[in-house]
Amino acid sequence: MKIQGVIGALLLAAGGMCPLVHVPIIGNWNYFGIDQSLGTIFYVIVVLAFLGAFLNKTGLLRGCGWAAVVMVILTLSAVWFKSHDYFSFIHFKKLINLASGMVKYKWGWFVILAGVLPLITVRKKVIVIQQIPEVPLSEV
Repeated sequence: MKIQGVIGALLLAAGGMCPLVHVPIIGNWNYFGIDQSLGTIFYVIVVLAFLGAFLNKTGLLRGCGWAAVVMVILTLSAVWFKSHDYFSFIHFKKLINLASGMVKYKWGWFVILAGVLPLITVRKKVIVIQQIPEVPLSEV
């Protein structure tokens, strides 16, 4: 469980620094480029995932995994709404869609989702105690 949690948290941390959105002229943005507060909240989730991995807390690891999924959905929708709102000064609907279509999602989202997968599938270690069958003295 500890290794799975550390791997998931490392992938989350690396995914937050990967390019997530490409904005023309400006370039690629990671979580802190999109929004500082979203980036801070995301990395608080990553630190909690590391803490859960080192303390062997299954519930904390799963909770951080699901919180990261919620953050990804929230961020994707925020980027979509912001890109459509940013070009709202244009009065032609087709030009708004064309301009907002220039904002492209990059491959960093897949790294984050690859980090979420180990976190939400973590299980407690099950200890199986086998009983040794008793052999009657007559068979010995």
